[in-house]
Parts: sequence; C-alpha cells; structure tokens
Amino acid sequence: MRIIAGRLKGRQFDSPGTHRTHPMSDKMRGALFNILGDIDGLTVLDAFGGSGALSFEALSRGAKHATIIENDASATRTIEQNSRELGLKNNLKLVHASANNWLLTTTGAKFDIVICDPPYGDLQINTLRNLAARITRPGIFVLSYPGHEEPPSFPELVSIKQQQYGDAQLIFYRHS
Repeated sequence: MRIIAGRLKGRQFDSPGTHRTHPMSDKMRGALFNILGDIDGLTVLDAFGGSGALSFEALSRGAKHATIIENDASATRTIEQNSRELGLKNNLKLVHASANNWLLTTTGAKFDIVICDPPYGDLQINTLRNLAARITRPGIFVLSYPGHEEPPSFPELVSIKQQQYGDAQLIFYRHS
C-alpha cells in the first residue's frame, strides 16, 4: 500500500494481510481526502483502522493528530510497525479495542473528522451512531458503506455528499 499525497506521498507501508480487514482502494481514499479538502491542523478518529491507511493519509496531508481504533491483533501490530517506519508515532494514538469498547471507556473525546470504514459484514449501526456523536462542530463524519444499501441517518447530522465507488459508497455528514 502507499500514501497518495502530502509530505509522505509515495511512501509504502504494509497491509495486515488478514481476512478481517478490507483496505480502502487508493481511488476511494484519494476521493475521500479530495472531498475533505484542507485538513491541516485537524484531529482525526479512524474508528475501524484496518491497515491504518486513512490515518496515515490524514497525517501526511497535515492533520495534527490521528487516533486509530482496531480490534484485530495482527492489524494492530502492523499499524504499530508502519507508524514507526513512517515517522508518525508522535502524532498517532493506536488503540487495540473494538470501537464499541472504546466508546464505553472513553468519554468526552471529540474529533474534527471521524472516519468509519466498518466491516461490511458487521455494520454495527448503534456503534456508528455513537461514533457520529464524537464530531466537533463544525466537524465531519465520513462513512464507507456498502454501495447497494441505503445509508443510515444520524441524530443531529445531515448528509452533505454521497459518492458511489463500485460496490462501496462514501457518505459525508455534518451537524444540521
């Protein structure tokens, strides 16, 4: 895998190589960050970290800090190794837990951008709703969702953009 843009553009990093993660394609990841625009100095929560690619990309593009939540032990080890090799350890917090358990044990944490790319076989709608509540005003909640399904709605958020990418879609939400 590689970082698409920013100060680390072109740098390679390893994928966990486990069936439990599904890395977002370069095309879709590039589109996500192009839609977000300037993220310089913002904080990011990557709630289903997988490979860490979304957080690595965000930090490369100027985000101040990223928190990655990942439940899979192999993926967590790979993210840890990649963050060291990319020189991102000081701007990244890696949490080995499920997103739901993190929500139960971490109160009050808010982020400028919350990105959720949950396993499509286990979309965890209630967990997604609780994660959506973690954006600041005027933060953005980004959801990667199966392309054939109707995207969920979230209390106090409105969908501002929806884009289809093959069998997946990106939905961007903001406070109403």
